Amino acid sequence: MIKLVNLHKSYPMGKESLHVLKGLNLHIKEGEFVSIMGSSGSGKSTLLNIVGLLDNHDEGEYFLNGQLIENLDEKKAAILRNKFLGFVFQSFNLITYKNALENVALPLYYKGVGRKERQKIAMEYLDKVGLTEWANHLPSELSGGQKQRVAIARALVTNPKVVLADEPTGALDSSTSNSVMELLKEINREGMTVFVITHEEDIAAETDRIVRLKDGIIMSDEKVNKKQKA
Repeated sequence: MIKLVNLHKSYPMGKESLHVLKGLNLHIKEGEFVSIMGSSGSGKSTLLNIVGLLDNHDEGEYFLNGQLIENLDEKKAAILRNKFLGFVFQSFNLITYKNALENVALPLYYKGVGRKERQKIAMEYLDKVGLTEWANHLPSELSGGQKQRVAIARALVTNPKVVLADEPTGALDSSTSNSVMELLKEINREGMTVFVITHEEDIAAETDRIVRLKDGIIMSDEKVNKKQKA
C-alpha cells in the first residue's frame, strides 16, 4: 500500500540545507496498523507529509497503492489524497463555524456528492463514532474526545485506503486517548490501513508494528508482541 525506497528529503536553511530524511526504506502493506515513533526532529512529521502528499521528496521512490508518486502538481495531489487518504490531526482541524455533520460531510462536497446524499453518508459515519446526537453541535460545544471522533468520521467518510493519524491522542487525556485508539483499532479490523505518528509509547504499543525514527533514519522496525498488547 505504501512503499518508500531510499527516500531523502532536505530543506534549505540559509546557505546550508537540513537533511531530514536520509534514505528511508519502508513498506506498509494493505491492512496494517503501524505507528511511527521518534522524538522532535526525528523526521516523523516530514515522513507523514510526504506519505500524505502534502510535500514532495527529493530523492528515492514513493509508491502509493502501486502507483509511483512523482512530479505531482497540487491538483493531482489533491485528487489522489481525496481518493486514497484520510487525515486525523492532533489539533482536530475542524471548521469552527460548521457543525459536526457539516464538518464530516465536507470531503464529500469536494468530491461533488450532492447535498442530500452527503448529509446521509456523513450521518452514517457520525453514528459509527457514536456522535449521532451531536450532529448539530459546533466544535466549540464538543469535548476534545468528541472533536477527535468527528475528525475520524471526516477522515473515513470518503472510504479511503489509508488513514494517516498525526499525534491523534496528543491533545487528549488518557481515558479519551484509549477510546480514540479503540476506534482506530476497529477501523483497522475492518481492513483499513492505519498509519499513526506518535511520541507516546503506550499509544504505539496499541498498534501492530512500531517503526522508530532517529535523525531521519529508521533505527528499528518491529512487530508488537500481542501478549504485551493484551
